[in-house]
Amino acid sequence: MSLNAEERARTAAELRANLELAGIGASRVGDELGFVDGQLVEALGVVGADPADVWLLRDHLEDLVRAAGREPVPYTVLTEEARAAAERWFPLRKAPHRR
Repeated sequence: MSLNAEERARTAAELRANLELAGIGASRVGDELGFVDGQLVEALGVVGADPADVWLLRDHLEDLVRAAGREPVPYTVLTEEARAAAERWFPLRKAPHRR
């Protein structure tokens, strides 16, 4: 499963919008996910990122936004239908649960 340039740009915008809605800093999100070096920047930008990292970030941001009492920006490419296809290509990891 690979995304074209327009899909990558749209996904990156959706990820950043949900990061903003989550109301916490990007470095904290990266720490919570165990991302190192430029891993968060790559996942947020989608280009050059491990697809499993992008899905992990997507799921974690959705959880954070909901925990903040808000509704996440919907994903137009990283949909639940796309998740099934992605799982055929690479193993997806579960996002940490917020307490």
